Amino acid sequence: MGMPAMRRRWTSADVRDLIDESRAWPRYELIDGELVVTPSPGNPHQLFLGELFLLIAPYVEREALGLTYFSPSDLELRKGSITQPDLFVVPAQPGPDDVERGWSDIKGLLLAVEVISPSSVRTDRVIKRDFYMESNVAEYWIVDVDAGLVERWTPERESPLVDRTTLTWKPRGAAHALTVDLPPLFEKVRARARWIWK
Repeated sequence: MGMPAMRRRWTSADVRDLIDESRAWPRYELIDGELVVTPSPGNPHQLFLGELFLLIAPYVEREALGLTYFSPSDLELRKGSITQPDLFVVPAQPGPDDVERGWSDIKGLLLAVEVISPSSVRTDRVIKRDFYMESNVAEYWIVDVDAGLVERWTPERESPLVDRTTLTWKPRGAAHALTVDLPPLFEKVRARARWIWK
């Protein structure tokens, strides 16, 4: 989500200063010298992310694939960049279990997910897609709650898979696939978003 801010060549130090000065929102990211500022998300956005996390996190743990996170975060997948996917899966890291790792140690993702809003369409579908596909992200999902679909990008594809009914995800290292029935998931989110305003 988000839209490019005014034209200026930003550095990761500049953006970290903004992050240090702020709370969770707005969210600041840096992609190819461009500052991306994301306002706080809407209700359906947050509801969908919560539901998706409840599906993905147990699956990732069962399959011993890594860890599932929400942003805010401070990923530097490429030097001089800062990204904060809405939801992401970090692959299991080799090495001693007693070493605490930070955001700077993460150099690739099994999955990055962004839920679009009207203000973030270009950023999520073009800028972030290109960035993630060039930054060791195995799969990138763009979720459109209003349209009830998930666009799935992988580095080897020139066009996305578009799932409207069943989403099946089997990342490298998984013995079994995660299957998500999308129409009831989107309807559940829409119903809850309506309910909260009654």
